[in-house]
This record gives sequence, C-alpha cells and structure tokens, in this order.
Amino acid sequence: MRHQKRVAKLGRTASHRKALLMNLAASMIEHGKIKTTDAKAKELRRVVERLITYAKRGTVHHRRLAYRVLQKRDLVKTLFEHIAPQYANRNGGYTRIIKLGFRDNDSAPVSLIELVDYKLPGEKKAAKPAAKKAPAEKEKTEETETKKQTKPKKVAKPKEKKPEQEPTEVSKPPQVSEAQEEKSA
Repeated sequence: MRHQKRVAKLGRTASHRKALLMNLAASMIEHGKIKTTDAKAKELRRVVERLITYAKRGTVHHRRLAYRVLQKRDLVKTLFEHIAPQYANRNGGYTRIIKLGFRDNDSAPVSLIELVDYKLPGEKKAAKPAAKKAPAEKEKTEETETKKQTKPKKVAKPKEKKPEQEPTEVSKPPQVSEAQEEKSA
C-alpha cells in the first residue's frame, strides 16, 4: 500500500526527479512563470511554495535551505528580497496552474504555472493617476506645458511639383577635340 507516499515519480529515478524539480524551481523563480506538463507543474508547486515560505521567514537557516534547492546565489537573493515581500500578507497559495491543452507532438497535457500577483524585478509598476502627483511635480509639468505653447510652430511648405515632361531621347554632349580645347584655353 502507498500510504503517505505522495510524491509523483514522473517516470524518473529519485536523483533525476530531484534535479528536474530543482531546475524547474530555479526557472520559476527567475522568470515568474513557466510552461510544463501538468504532472510536473503539480509537483513543482510543492517545491516553489515551500521556497517562498522559507523566504518569508527570512533567517540564515532558511536562506541556506533555499540555496540547497536553487543552487544560485542571485536566485536566492531575488527570492528573499523581491518575491517574499510581495507575499508577506498571503498565507500560502503563491502559485497558480492554468491548463493550456495538449502538446501537438505527444499529446501530453500542458500547463502554465505562475506566481500569483507577481511583478518581476525589471517590470515597472502601473503609472499613478495624475491627481496623485506631488505639488513639485505639478509645477514642473505646468512649466513645460507653457514652454511648449510659447514656441512657434514650424509650418511645412508644400512642395511644388515639377511639370511632367514627356520623355525625350537623351542626347550625348558634343565631343570636343583636343585641338579645339587648346584654342579655347
């Protein structure tokens, strides 16, 4: 009987499965979302949610536990300094699995697993409405608007079209002999 044997074997040996989940977790932390098969996504969810819980606790011991899985210092730093603060008020459920259908070549069920409500470090946050600008910023924008209004606008002159001429034969310039050049000089 398989009581308390909850890990999906994914058709791999234990070491291969561990390496696969470590690589998928590293990609997930780096990119915020990845596309993989349903079974791998469900197993990956267990690993990533545990890592985010480690990051929320934030101790050196938990940082070392996360490093044991991710194997890259920059990913651990991203996890602890950027991802964990975004989930400070959430108790679990950090990931979402969206089923995408079936892969063409082998008909494997494919899913997108992503972090819920997550902004990547490089993404800019949504622009704030104009009403919430600071007073100093309002003055700057008013000054730039008045400068724009005072500059005279350049008016483009319409191009004159040349009258169309009928194609004529191109005549060659008359050739000047060397004797005539000497006389003119």
